[in-house]
Parts: sequence; C-alpha cells; structure tokens
Amino acid sequence: MKRLVILFLIVVGVNGMVSAQQNKMPTPTEIAQKNVDDLDKRLKLNATQKSVIYSFTFNQAKEQADLIKRQQAGNSREEDVDKFYKLQNETTKNIRNVLRPEQQTEYDKVIEERLSGKGLKGKNKKKKKGEEEEVESDIKGLLSAPPVEKQNQ
Repeated sequence: MKRLVILFLIVVGVNGMVSAQQNKMPTPTEIAQKNVDDLDKRLKLNATQKSVIYSFTFNQAKEQADLIKRQQAGNSREEDVDKFYKLQNETTKNIRNVLRPEQQTEYDKVIEERLSGKGLKGKNKKKKKGEEEEVESDIKGLLSAPPVEKQNQ
C-alpha cells in the first residue's frame, strides 16, 4: 500500500513538473504583442505601424517557434540555424522600412540594446566597485568587419 501511494505521488509530481515546463514558452501571439508594446513605448507608433509590425513579428515568432520545436524533437538541421537568424534580419529590415527616419534611429538603439543584452533587464543592474563600463559601438559596427589593424592583433 505504501508503494502504491509513493508511486502515485511520484506520478502526480512528474505530471506537475511537465505541465509547468510546457507553460513557460510564450505563444507567437504573446511574443508579437510584447514586441509591439515595447516598440510603441520607445517609438510612439501609429495604428498602421503597430498593425504592420505585429504582422511581421507574429510571422517571425511563428516560424521560429516551429524551428525550436524541431530542434527539441531532435530533427534540427544546420540550415535551421541560418533560417532562424535570416528571419530575424528580414523582420528587422521590414520593420525599419515601416518607420519614419527619427523612429529608425531609435529602433537601431533598441536593436543594439537587445544584441548587447542590455534592454530593460540591464537598467536594473548596478555596476560593481572597480568594474569598468563596457564601451559599445553603434549597430553599423555589427554589420561590417573590424578594421584590418585590429584584426591582426
């Protein structure tokens, strides 16, 4: 009888952990809405821009979710990684085309913060004593190769 109760508790515990892990991954709809909301706060988007950007980010999130599921199932290919980053780059390019010039400048800053890992999480971190602040270049520096003299060092 004890074994039966213990086995039942183990099954319930494992089931609870599995369902908790499944709930952690946001849906493409949630991801797209969060992206639009974040960009709206920074860029002051109009209704048309919000709609178009939502469409771009939703499609990206949906495609990337499929790629992640394929990877978790063990059916991932090397081309999937390329496709993942290609989707990000295309979405960024498409969003930039929807924005006004002053919004594009601010959007570049948003992308730079995301790439450097700063974003909202980085604002709450305090610099430790003796720790130097990391110097960052603009987003254009990420797109081109470093100067030749720096490559040889």
